[in-house]
Amino acid sequence: MTSFADFGLPTPVVRLLTDQGITAPFPIQTASLPDTLAGSDVLGRGRTGSGKTLAFSLPVVTRLATSAAKAVAAGKPRRRPGRPRALVLCPTRELANQINAVLEPLAAALGLKTTTIFGGVAQSRQVTALAGGVDVVIACPGRLEDLLGQKHLFLDDIEITVLDEADHMADLGFLPGVKRIMDRTPSVGQRLLFSATLDNGVDVLVKRYLKTPVTHSVDDAAAPPPQMTHHILAVSDADAKKDVVHALASGTGRRVLFTRTKHQAKKLAKQLTGAGVPAVDLHGNLGQGARERNLAAFSSGSVKVLVATDIAARGIHVDDVELVVHVDPPAEHKAYLHRSGRTARAGSVGDVVTVMLPEQRGDVRDLTRKAKISARPQPVTPGDATVSALVGELAPYVKPAPAPAPQQPSRKSQGQGQGRSRSGQSAGSRHGSGTQGVSHGGGSYGGGAQAGSRADGAPGQPGQRRRRRGGRGRGPRVGA
Repeated sequence: MTSFADFGLPTPVVRLLTDQGITAPFPIQTASLPDTLAGSDVLGRGRTGSGKTLAFSLPVVTRLATSAAKAVAAGKPRRRPGRPRALVLCPTRELANQINAVLEPLAAALGLKTTTIFGGVAQSRQVTALAGGVDVVIACPGRLEDLLGQKHLFLDDIEITVLDEADHMADLGFLPGVKRIMDRTPSVGQRLLFSATLDNGVDVLVKRYLKTPVTHSVDDAAAPPPQMTHHILAVSDADAKKDVVHALASGTGRRVLFTRTKHQAKKLAKQLTGAGVPAVDLHGNLGQGARERNLAAFSSGSVKVLVATDIAARGIHVDDVELVVHVDPPAEHKAYLHRSGRTARAGSVGDVVTVMLPEQRGDVRDLTRKAKISARPQPVTPGDATVSALVGELAPYVKPAPAPAPQQPSRKSQGQGQGRSRSGQSAGSRHGSGTQGVSHGGGSYGGGAQAGSRADGAPGQPGQRRRRRGGRGRGPRVGA
């Protein structure tokens, strides 16, 4: 059996992988590492959960450690402020954080530094990190272009660039920005591109930026993995659907429930938590602090149910998810495969359930045909054997935390606030309630946030003053 030591990786890296229990490489790693470590441009194709992050992280840190040693030997600085030597571009904040969780320990083992750059948070920490000097930047295109425009960083020293989930960046409309960023990197650098498909303009990136790339495709990225079992549960009406979904959420293992809209994700997470099944939501309306807290709660296992929208599907890289539920069937088959890829990752097994109303039969039939799914609809009712088998062992009931008591405003605040609120609510109640550990709109689990605080942790009162001046109550937008 091939081991990581067989690839000639630095000893500290092999030791770290062994300490983490990672000894046998996955197929995409075995196939691509000889070429990436040799400096070739590589096009990697494969489904999510195939081990792509480690496949590109290892050559990144190995190459940078070698060049850093040469620089030091020549009397040059190991790193320069604002001039990273490796760039990883990805579509979402969650994915950037999870790539960094893999890359950062490997980099630290070789004396290298990493940082993440994405929107939705203040740029001050990112600017400070860049000014202090970093070797690897893991970034979403939007904020990276902002900082490039402000001259907080330059890409002239980039030795290796990785485009991860390029097809998803294309789906989100990021390709023009990706091209502008790539044009700023040296043409002589090594480039690695990982994508499930080559449609929507991804093939243009390959032709324009990769030099005679070596292609590695370890499986059919357009088909579901064989360890994934698909089920289509046909329910009679909306009430039966609600009961079946609540039942599917009530097992002991991790499960991800997908809805089509942010409002539905927020509402379902609140309903489940109120019914004694702790759940958190993940969608674009959450501030970055709330997104990170909710994903951390799900990753750690303190909460076993995550309700998410399509935009978050590829940002969820958590092992041991045993069940994915399409509460609302997605609009097209690629979204179905991306959602379903949260389970049966890295060789594990998992179940995928689509809950189908009578009027959705035609759409689901087309969806499964394009996704190469052979499952057939089976009528179910709440509590029948099919549903119970998918639920497995029931998790114990968890009493939801009581909603925080409304705070009595002081006389001063009463005087200042009279006549300024159309709804008559206090400042705190208009901002909603979150939780100390996990946050979702309107519901709480495991504690309560102070009234008047936003979900991303920013104080509520300044935002309220902005609303009074603006007159329309529009808050700041959260970028990707």
